[in-house]
Amino acid sequence: MAIAAFDDTYVQDPVNPRPPNFPQVAGWDQIPAHVPRELAFNCGLMTGTEFLAAPHNFMAAMHQKYPPIVYNVTESINYWIATKHEDCLFVLRHTDIFSNRDATPFPRDPNDYFFFIPIEIDPPHHRKYRNIVDPLFCPAGVAKLEGHIRQRAIDLIEGFAGKGECQFTTAFGRPLPVSVFLDIMGLPQDMRSTFVEWADIMIHSPDPAQVGVAFGKAIEYLKRAIAEKKSNPDNGVISLIANARIDGRPLSDKEVFGFVCFLWIGGLDTVYATLNNIWLWLAQNPDRVQEIIDRPKDIDSVVEELLRRYSVTFSGRIVMQDVVIRGVQLKKGDRIQACLPAANFDPDVFPEPLKVDFNRHARRSWLLPSACTAAWAGTLHGWN
Repeated sequence: MAIAAFDDTYVQDPVNPRPPNFPQVAGWDQIPAHVPRELAFNCGLMTGTEFLAAPHNFMAAMHQKYPPIVYNVTESINYWIATKHEDCLFVLRHTDIFSNRDATPFPRDPNDYFFFIPIEIDPPHHRKYRNIVDPLFCPAGVAKLEGHIRQRAIDLIEGFAGKGECQFTTAFGRPLPVSVFLDIMGLPQDMRSTFVEWADIMIHSPDPAQVGVAFGKAIEYLKRAIAEKKSNPDNGVISLIANARIDGRPLSDKEVFGFVCFLWIGGLDTVYATLNNIWLWLAQNPDRVQEIIDRPKDIDSVVEELLRRYSVTFSGRIVMQDVVIRGVQLKKGDRIQACLPAANFDPDVFPEPLKVDFNRHARRSWLLPSACTAAWAGTLHGWN
C-alpha cells in the first residue's frame, strides 16, 4: 500500500491554524520500506493486557524485552519508540529534527482547528507561551500555594475521617489535585465532578463517538469561561492567558483556547494519575512513609524520586529530517514516541531502577515535562 508523502509546505501558524497533513500509517501492511522487520513489534504499550496490569513494570521491562529503538505497529498508528534515557533526551532537545507538530492524539474539527499550546508549538515560539504561565508553575510560584494546598487536603480528610474508611480515589486521590488545579485555573469547584467525567472519557474511552461528545461539551464550556475571563479578569490562569500578550500583541482566540484547553486536559488527569500511583506505593510501604516523616529536610529528593519511579507522560514527535539513532534509520515523516517512563527506568542511568531510593545522586536527570513538575511536587508537599 502506498504511503502519503511528507508535506514540506506545512506552516505552523498558531494564530491561523490549519490541520497538519502528515503521513499516518497503521498496521503491518503499512510498515515503511526503511523499517527493518526485526525492529517491528506490536508492543502492547498503552493497550496490551500486560501493560494494563502493571504499566510501570511493563515499561521497565522494555529495556530487556525490546531493542532501544523499536517500531511499534498498531491498528491505529505506527511509530518508533525510544526507551533509553540518552535517546529520549536527544529527541526532546533537537527540535530541528523532531517537531512538536501534531503531537497530541485528540481529534479536532478541521473547520475550527486549534493547536494545543504550548505542547504542539516548536521553539522559539514555544518559550514565548511558556513564559506566560511559568511564574505560576515554577517552584517559587507553587511554594506560595503550599498553605492553600495543605488546607484543601485537611478539608477532604475531615470529610471522611470519622467514617473509619473511604474509597481513597474518589474521596481524596482525585479531588485533591483536581481541586487545587481548579483553584489555579480560576474555575468553579462545583464543576469538579463534571470536568473529571469529561476528561476521563476523552483520555480513556475507546469509543471515538463518546470522546467527540465529551470533547464538544468541554469546548463549549471553556469558550464561555474564556469570554467571561476576558470581560472580568481575575488572578486565575485562564484569565492570565486570555489577557496575555506576545511580542506586543494580544493572543488570538485560537491561541487562547488551545492554551487553556491543553492545560485543562493535563490538569484533570496527569497529576491525578501520577499522585495516585505514588499514594498506592505509600500505602503499600508504611516503613518508607516513616522514613519520609523522619527526613523532612529531604522532601524535594523524596518527591523527585517518587516522580521518577511513577511518571506517566510520553512525548510524541514528527521526524523532520532523516536521522540515524543507534544505527537505526529514521526517515522524514516518521513518528517517534519518547517513552519517558521507560527512560526513567534506564539501568545505565538509574541502577536498580524499580527501587525507590531517596538517596539517588542523579537528581533532576529523570525525564518529566518541567511545566508539571512543580505542581506535582507542590501537591505532595501539601499532603505530607
